[in-house]
Amino acid sequence: VTVEVLVAGGLPALHVVGLGDAAVMEAKERVRAALKHSGWGLPPSRVTVNLAPADLRKAGPAYDLPIALAVLAAQRLVPAQRLADAVVVGELALDGAVRGVPGVLAAALLARDRGAVALLVPPSHADEARLVGGVPVVAPATLADAVAFLRTGRVPDAAPGSTMPEDFEPQATDLADVADLCEVRGQALARRALEVAAAGEHALLLVGPPGCGKSMLARRAPGVWPPLADDAAWTAALVRSAAGLRVAALPRHPPFRAPHHGGSEAGLFGGGPSLRPGEATRAHGGVLFLDELPEFSRRVLEGLRQPLEAGEVVLARAHGSRRYPARFTLIAAMNPCPCGHDGDDAVPCRCHPSDRRRYRARISGPLLDRFDLRVRMARVPAAALARPVGEGTAAVAARVAAARDRALARQGFANGHLTGAGLDRHAPLEHDARLLLEQALARGATSARGVERLRRVARTLADLAGSESVGAPHLAEALAYRADPFPEAMSGAG
Repeated sequence: VTVEVLVAGGLPALHVVGLGDAAVMEAKERVRAALKHSGWGLPPSRVTVNLAPADLRKAGPAYDLPIALAVLAAQRLVPAQRLADAVVVGELALDGAVRGVPGVLAAALLARDRGAVALLVPPSHADEARLVGGVPVVAPATLADAVAFLRTGRVPDAAPGSTMPEDFEPQATDLADVADLCEVRGQALARRALEVAAAGEHALLLVGPPGCGKSMLARRAPGVWPPLADDAAWTAALVRSAAGLRVAALPRHPPFRAPHHGGSEAGLFGGGPSLRPGEATRAHGGVLFLDELPEFSRRVLEGLRQPLEAGEVVLARAHGSRRYPARFTLIAAMNPCPCGHDGDDAVPCRCHPSDRRRYRARISGPLLDRFDLRVRMARVPAAALARPVGEGTAAVAARVAAARDRALARQGFANGHLTGAGLDRHAPLEHDARLLLEQALARGATSARGVERLRRVARTLADLAGSESVGAPHLAEALAYRADPFPEAMSGAG
């Protein structure tokens, strides 16, 4: 966006044009106050600020600082050419202080690609801008500091402290703060499924009664996931910056997002007046955990189908569309029925069969089919709770990393994204495995569409075992994870 300013005859006024939202239109009041407080002011004539291109919607307060500097350049108070060769972002306080804004990392990439002479950013985002390199980063604490730099070329000293708004989210929690997997007692099958999901980026559904450990297991996933590669780390950093998250260093820990089931469709997939990225995009490269899955709205649940298949979210509006990356691993947890005790040996289910059917119908067949791994969990016996702790996160993470490295060396991406010819080339079935698959199809244990997902999981299981080919044991275990999580035999009369 180019900020243009014209000072012409007429009654004194400041007008901002260029299809801006309310925050952009209110910039004139912040700019007016900041200029006055800093010792300058608006010229005694009509001032028109144009944000070009005019047909592109602008949002947010990031244009405050460039507008103020452009107004001063129009009055020949700062060198216009030096300002034209710079990239500037920042919100202005009424006293002229420069405040943080989202998207500074993208602005730094733009400045580098355009060969800008300088990048002026808020001091709270200086470290974020310096991640890119290739362009001098200037972090003026005030409007006066920015003017001093444009006049003299001297980089002002950043003011102590941070001007980060209080509503900005902090950096993601370090993995040292993530609870260890050894604290999950019992649930060997679910633990194994989590390991497989991490190794191949397979969607995982956990079904079981309250208190069996579904959420406890899922929230230990960040410790198992491999660190982000360079490309994924840069994408994650851009997403965090655009979403308003502070980026102090290139993130290596995969994101873990767990939105509440009362969230809106825009909150999960993105949207709003400025088309901000949602939770699905913030989880790119990591895990999106949906607890109490049936409690999410039907529109939200069905909206998951596109990113699960395409790895992106497309937001289409009347004024245009945007594509956001959303290649996450979905982990979901739910109770088997409204009361949560269907199939529970300790507590009888109180639900009527029709209530159970309505509850499970909230998860459509197409969405359920997109879970490569579906695990039915039971209540942990008291004897298992008294046993010594099991295998910890570090041991599981080492196996996951080794299996992921095999997949990356073979095809360049995780097994969960293999399709068609890629499966034939990278996941050939041994003779016994092919016979087992034919038998499963004949007895209706899987559908033709489910065959592809079975082979993906089997390929990951083979990688975990260090096998070059996919054998019958790998396919048999993959079949176990594709079982119906709601078998009718488990549902009594209620």
